[in-house]
Amino acid sequence: MKHLKLILILIVFTIGFTVKSRAQIVLPEVKIEAINYKYLNSVEAGAVALPVKRLQREVAAFDLKTSDFYEDEYDSYFVSFYIPEGEILAAYDKDGNLLRTAEKYKNVKLPTAVASTVAQKYSGWSIAKDVYLVSYYESKGITKVYKLILENGNKRMRIKTNEFGDII
Repeated sequence: MKHLKLILILIVFTIGFTVKSRAQIVLPEVKIEAINYKYLNSVEAGAVALPVKRLQREVAAFDLKTSDFYEDEYDSYFVSFYIPEGEILAAYDKDGNLLRTAEKYKNVKLPTAVASTVAQKYSGWSIAKDVYLVSYYESKGITKVYKLILENGNKRMRIKTNEFGDII
């Protein structure tokens, strides 16, 4: 009886695998182009909040030539992207290459380096508000700044840090 069950199971598995292998469909070759990889490499270096990362990937993947407002006669296009936490104004050339961005996000999760620097240097202070600013230029690179408002009772203080937690 055990041998009969074992033989039946082997037959079912063998038939199942052969049916799948005969039913395969050959798909055409897919070409993937990373048009704005420089931008993605620049902005994704370091720890960034998840909503920020999603919006930045949307900006990099945006296909200008398939958009409704694309026309060959213009040399550059400005496109705005929004989420509740922030916005990006992106400039593209007529070929769809990302030239520059101006990004602003409010009250996003801070990188560990920034939060630990604030906790060490400003003990007793709490972060009331934060603004994350990113400026990307294809030729110059990227700058990332966190502007923080710290509170300690009735006292308020403004500080700026880079993405590594260094006070600017």
